[in-house]
Amino acid sequence: MTAAPPDTRFNDAFAARGKGAPPGLIPYFTAGYPSLESLVELLLCAQRTGCIAAEVGIPFSDPLADGPTIQRTGQVALHNGMTLATALAQVAGARAGGVTIPLAVMTYVNPVLSFGVDDLAREAASAGVDGVILPDLPLDEAAGVRAAMHVAGVALIPLVAPTTTPDRLARVCSTAAGFVYCVGVTGVTGARKTISGDAIALLDSVRQLTSLPRALGFGLSTHEHLTALRGHAEAAVVGSALLDSIGLDPEHAVAGAEQFLHAMIGGEAARAG
Repeated sequence: MTAAPPDTRFNDAFAARGKGAPPGLIPYFTAGYPSLESLVELLLCAQRTGCIAAEVGIPFSDPLADGPTIQRTGQVALHNGMTLATALAQVAGARAGGVTIPLAVMTYVNPVLSFGVDDLAREAASAGVDGVILPDLPLDEAAGVRAAMHVAGVALIPLVAPTTTPDRLARVCSTAAGFVYCVGVTGVTGARKTISGDAIALLDSVRQLTSLPRALGFGLSTHEHLTALRGHAEAAVVGSALLDSIGLDPEHAVAGAEQFLHAMIGGEAARAG
C-alpha cells in the first residue's frame, strides 16, 4: 500500500518563513527528562522562544544513534517511568495546553513494533504528532511503516548522512515527508565545534533532489552554527548541548532551556504561531 506524503504542520511552518530567513531552530527534548512531567512545559518554552518546531525523543534501552548526553538523559527518563504511550499522552497534553508548533517524535524500531505500527500511527496522529523519526529503520524495510504513518497523516521523516550513497540519497528523498533530516557528522549525537564541509555538501545535494525543507542535526550547539547554515538549510536541530544546559540545574529546567534557546536563536526568532 502506498500513500501520498501527508500535509502536516511542518508544511505550514516552513512555508511561513520569509525568503532568506535564517534556519528555524528545532530543539530536541528527551521525554521524561529531567522529570517525568517536564515535557509539556519544555515544549511550551520552545514555542515561546520562537522555535520553528520541536523533536521529542522517546527513550529506549539500546539507543544506537545517541551519544553520551542523550543516552544519559534517556536512562534518567526510563528510570522516571517514561514510555512511548506516556510520551504520546504528554504530547496530547501539550497540544491541549496551547502548543501549536510542529512536533516530531524520535524513537527506535523495537518500541514501535512492540506498540504496533498501525496503533502507533493512529495514536500519534490523535495526540497531535506531525512526524516520526526512526534512525534504525532501513530504507528497504520502511515501506510498511511509511504507508501506515502517511495514511494516518503523520510524516515518516528520513535521515541521511554524508556517507549516504548518491543512489540511496535519491531514493530516500523521493519518499520523504515533513522534512529531510540531514545528519551533520559520521557517528552518534553530541555537540561539536564546527560544521563540516561534508555536512554542507550533503545539504546542497539534498536540495538537488527535493524541494522539501532540510534540517541539519547532530553536533550543533551555537548561534554561529545557526547563522552558518543560512542558505544551506531551512532548520537546525539542537539536542545534546540543550540537554547539557538543562542538566546543569534540573530543578529549573524550563529557565535553563529558555536561556539556551534564546542564546542560540540570537534574537532572530520568528514569532511562534
